[in-house]
Amino acid sequence: MLILDNIISDRGSKYAVSGGPCTSEEEAKAFIKALCRKKKFAKATHNTWAVLCADAPVKNDDGEAGAGMVILRMLEREGLRDHIIVVTRWFGGKHLGGDRFRHVQEAVRIYLDELRAA
Repeated sequence: MLILDNIISDRGSKYAVSGGPCTSEEEAKAFIKALCRKKKFAKATHNTWAVLCADAPVKNDDGEAGAGMVILRMLEREGLRDHIIVVTRWFGGKHLGGDRFRHVQEAVRIYLDELRAA
């Protein structure tokens, strides 16, 4: 599990991105469960995620409507299969509007860059 914490901050909201190998929806749920064993992530406002599995793509917005689809589209463009990416947001008290999608995209970009460099 690769976790990149405190990568984006905007109007009080803070973002982290994490990911790792994952081949099914069951594994994705287990990954989220493992991530949320870390108290900080369990207290997050949103843990949105997506994974391109052999069966079908799977995503979860976790209350951040549309964010899972943003992650899924980026995974498709990258051709990254069997790898979950989770974008975590701690709400800072001010609504970000459409900027939240830009932040999700940037978080995934940062993760993919880190993955390529490893």
